Amino acid sequence: MGHKYNVPAMWTEQMGTVVAKQDELAAGAYVTGQSLDDMRAAYRKERAFWNEGGPEVFSSEDVMVPTRYGQVRVRHYRPSEEGQLPLIVYVHGGGWVIGDVDTHDRITRTLCHLTGAAVVSVDYTLAPEARFPHQIHECRDVVAYIRENAHQWGIDPEDVSFAGDSAGANMSIATMLMMRDEGSLTSVRAMLLYYGVYGLKDSSSMRLLGGAWDGLTEADYQYYLDQYFADPADVNDKYFNILGNDFSQGIPPTYVVAAGLDPLRDDSRTLVNILNLCSVPHLYNEVEGVIHGFLHHSKMLDDTMDVLSEGAHFFTEHPIHR
Repeated sequence: MGHKYNVPAMWTEQMGTVVAKQDELAAGAYVTGQSLDDMRAAYRKERAFWNEGGPEVFSSEDVMVPTRYGQVRVRHYRPSEEGQLPLIVYVHGGGWVIGDVDTHDRITRTLCHLTGAAVVSVDYTLAPEARFPHQIHECRDVVAYIRENAHQWGIDPEDVSFAGDSAGANMSIATMLMMRDEGSLTSVRAMLLYYGVYGLKDSSSMRLLGGAWDGLTEADYQYYLDQYFADPADVNDKYFNILGNDFSQGIPPTYVVAAGLDPLRDDSRTLVNILNLCSVPHLYNEVEGVIHGFLHHSKMLDDTMDVLSEGAHFFTEHPIHR
């Protein structure tokens, strides 16, 4: 649709190698024209390769956590056995439709290893089996439960941070905002947000970028929104349209990453402009020559470890204020 950049001519050599490997593994799989079952199975199969290896952590355990809708699985990572650790709540991406704690395991293991924090990855109910704001409520209830049972989880209930990629970055910041608005979480240490969608309905990056290499054409993006929302008007809800919220108070230091060749790039640019206007401490890294989803590719892409390490440093440099 319209005029597009020749993105393959613009990505880095390492990114091109990753895309070639991705195409080999996926063989055109997990496209939006498939059945949901086929799409999810293909995504898990392709992501299995990228999750091999990586840093080890002291423990990784799947736990069922009660929410208002029933039990939700979370994966609890710990870098050490001892102590009351800070908590990072991670919400995975996948357009609200695909993905789970397994498809993002290397990312969350790496964050645990680099930050020294306990990391909890939330296996929220996918769309369209559940529709917005069901997933945000699940994430909110998981955070509340873990904080209420902090001793059992070995975490400091007053030292909580949020992280996520793509659709997960949207849900992660939405969960933080929901808990801020209801007064159930009065302070947050940091947010680590990777190439998120924050509510723009149109932008130059949406018009000029996106294709088969990232599965984010304009039609693909609309497909994901249609699965997530029962009511199309929910696209204006403040827990999806993140950019429409009040950022003048209660916003923690925020690390924002964008991919330079991502159709969602301008969402991050706009979020950072708002953080600037509201004097929120933040760090912005727009990684040139990479596409949406590059956080998965630490096996072959140096930029991935660069932003994970930078995000971990940002986290450690912003201790919670008591």
